[in-house]
Amino acid sequence: MVVILFPVSDEEPRLQPAALEKLARLGITSVALLRDTSVAGLVLEGWAFDPRDAPQAACAVAGAREDIRTLEPLVQMAVSAASNTEVRSEI
Repeated sequence: MVVILFPVSDEEPRLQPAALEKLARLGITSVALLRDTSVAGLVLEGWAFDPRDAPQAACAVAGAREDIRTLEPLVQMAVSAASNTEVRSEI
């Protein structure tokens, strides 16, 4: 999983068929596009996706940019409602 952040511009990022094909070739199987008024973000996941390919993935959706930040996960876990179970977390 990788999160790619970049400033919102006049040209909106789009998940066009050609961009989705490129993402699939990079091993990405799940994409979420998020934004607020100033920052847009892509959440990219895939078992065959190499985080070193994040700039290529960002370029496929947002075009060539210099102002991209990439976040990689520190911890990833599933949570559920557990009854009568002690929950511990060690990082």
